[in-house]
Amino acid sequence: MDVSGASGQPRSGDDKPAEHPAGPTAPEAPPPRRPKEPGGGILMGRPFGVPVYVAPSWFLVAALITWVFGGQLDRVLPQLGAARYLVSLFFAVAFYASVLVHELAHTVAAIRFKLPVRRIQLQFFGGVSEIEKEAETPGREFVLAFVGPLLSLVLAGLFYLAMKPVQPGTVPGILLAGLMVSNLIVAIFNLLPGLPLDGGRMLRAVVWKITGKPMSGTVAAAWVGRALAVAVLIGLPLLNSSGALGGGNPDTGGMDTVTDALLAAILAAIIWTGAGNSLRMARLREHLPELRARTLTRRAVPVETDTPLSEALRRANAAGARALVVVDADGHPLSLVRESAIVGVPEHRRPWVAVSSLAQDLTDGMRVSAELAGEELLDALRAAPATEYLVVEETGEIYGVLSAADV
Repeated sequence: MDVSGASGQPRSGDDKPAEHPAGPTAPEAPPPRRPKEPGGGILMGRPFGVPVYVAPSWFLVAALITWVFGGQLDRVLPQLGAARYLVSLFFAVAFYASVLVHELAHTVAAIRFKLPVRRIQLQFFGGVSEIEKEAETPGREFVLAFVGPLLSLVLAGLFYLAMKPVQPGTVPGILLAGLMVSNLIVAIFNLLPGLPLDGGRMLRAVVWKITGKPMSGTVAAAWVGRALAVAVLIGLPLLNSSGALGGGNPDTGGMDTVTDALLAAILAAIIWTGAGNSLRMARLREHLPELRARTLTRRAVPVETDTPLSEALRRANAAGARALVVVDADGHPLSLVRESAIVGVPEHRRPWVAVSSLAQDLTDGMRVSAELAGEELLDALRAAPATEYLVVEETGEIYGVLSAADV
């Protein structure tokens, strides 16, 4: 979850909504009529009620795995011919099924700890479980991080046991060996102690437990992650060229060296960026208690349904307000006039356009309490995505309008 700073100056005190310059700002996209599901590729299913998406980048890595693994099969089982690519494609799918099991372990643990999971996405370099809230204790954070590599280790063990009755040098034997090794690599790589890897989250939990400060754990794990990124960038090509990782074959020419360097650069960039993002999000989370609906709310002017837009804007300017709420004859709010709709009306037509024609009907999710703050405020906005929300007092009295852009 990412939160940007509020546009406009916060005010001191809670007696009035924040005053912004009168008139609409830059155009905003029209609000969705109903909450949309998180996207991110092709929806494959909903295990445990969590949508699983395959990102377009997965097809690229599946093709790469099929090509590379097919070349290895050609050296070991040349009699397969072109069928080796079907076997390689099966391996790519089976490997990412193992990655999905890894991510489902995180998801099940998150659900067990009552943490909402937005989605699981399989992408170029593995998968990611998007858990929307932080664990409440370092112990839960450690468990949440550890279960993924643990499941990968269990899968590696199961594939090893499955290899025992299978004759080596056959298609089943090679597939099982490849899946065993790949799951072992996934487990070991994810146990490296740097964010955004699972091992980094485990290190964060340990430092959090020792210091009592989750931010201290995040800072430590993020900087270890950055150091890890540099180590991968420099060390992976060196290890492979030395033969420690099975590379260093002089017959392959310089192409493998370029490939190793490119792979190391991509991995290092992912780790470095992920560590930085984890640090930024943790710093933003520290300020979540300061995120208050009452502070961010814009002053609003109530106008009746048939009020011309030009007259409504004149009243807003006179009151120093920046939002319009359409009300009925008794003063009950009916809808919110969208800023994007106002911008789309030329000034010479505004005396002839009624505010009701530019308004978004209010739903229950678009009414938020002025007392909401922090995670509770973000949860309320996530539950009913829109560009503007009506902020009301506990008595039901109109307090103002909250723009999602300000949050």
